[in-house]
Amino acid sequence: MNAKMSDTPAKLPNNERQGAPRNRWRLLIWGFAGTLLLIPLIAMQFTDEVNWTGFDFLVMGVMLSVACGCYEIATRMSGNLWYRVGAGLGIVGSFLLVWINLAVGIIGSENNPANLMYFAVLMFGVIGSLFARFEPQGMFKTMLTMAVAMLLIGGVAIFLDPDSYPVGLMRQVFLNGFFAGVFAMSAGLFRLSVTNK
Repeated sequence: MNAKMSDTPAKLPNNERQGAPRNRWRLLIWGFAGTLLLIPLIAMQFTDEVNWTGFDFLVMGVMLSVACGCYEIATRMSGNLWYRVGAGLGIVGSFLLVWINLAVGIIGSENNPANLMYFAVLMFGVIGSLFARFEPQGMFKTMLTMAVAMLLIGGVAIFLDPDSYPVGLMRQVFLNGFFAGVFAMSAGLFRLSVTNK
C-alpha cells in the first residue's frame, strides 16, 4: 500500500510538466489567431484602404480555426519536437498559400481559374496525411510531394500566363519557389523526427 501511495505523487508532477507547455502553446497560438483577425477590424477604423466585409471575416475566421485545429491534432499525434515544428511549418505554408491565392492570386489575379491548381497541392497534403496516418515517414513523403507539386504548377503557370512577363513571371517564380521551399523544409523536419526519436 505504501508503494502505491509513493508511486502516485511521482507520476503526477511528470504529467503536469508534460501538460503545461502544451496548454501554454495552445493559448499562444489561439491568441495569435484572434489577434490576426482583429488587425483588419482595427485598421478599418483608421483607413479606407482596408475594407473587409462580414464574409471576409468569416472566411479568415474559418481558415484560422482550421489551421489552429490542425496544429492541435499534430501535437496530439507526437511529442517529438521535430515532428511538431514540421507540422507547424506545413500548416503555416498551407494557410499562407490559401490566403494569398484568395486575396490576390498567384497566376494573374485572384479571379484567374488557373489558381485552382494550387488547391490540388492542399488535397495532396490532406489525402497523403490520411493515408500516412500522420506517421512521420509518411508525412515526410507527403510534404515532399507537395513541394514537387508546387514546382510543377509553377512551370505550368509560366505557359498559362506568358503575358505577365517580366513582373508577373517573377512573382510566380518567387511564390512557387517560396512555398516549395516551405513544404520541403517541413518534409526535412519530419525526416529528422524519424531519425531523432
